[in-house]
Amino acid sequence: MTAPGEEQPVSGGFIRSYVITGGRTLPDAEELSLVTLVTIGADRTPPARPSPEVQAIWTLCVGGYLSVAEVAGRLGLPVGVVRLLLTDLADQGHLLRRAAPPAAKLVDRKILEEVLHGLQRRFG
Repeated sequence: MTAPGEEQPVSGGFIRSYVITGGRTLPDAEELSLVTLVTIGADRTPPARPSPEVQAIWTLCVGGYLSVAEVAGRLGLPVGVVRLLLTDLADQGHLLRRAAPPAAKLVDRKILEEVLHGLQRRFG
């Protein structure tokens, strides 16, 4: 704990994230949600001299679709940083993404009860 007026040391994770993003502002969470599926286009070639993080994302995503959360978890990077790197790849035309499926609509309870009673009459 620090006393008033003392500075708290900055953690290495914060500095690493700043270096990876180049100090840029992180994108909105709505643009790439945690469950958005991403992959690299089959005909794409890696960018010239990619950063180690971009190369790791490329290696992970070239084989098929992964969620944004999976990419962040496998790389051990904050989700915001991964969103920024994925947005960069999308802007360059390398990234394909599938939006999260829409939330399921609730079914009327009366309809479910009628279906249940019909099944019970038929099979029960």
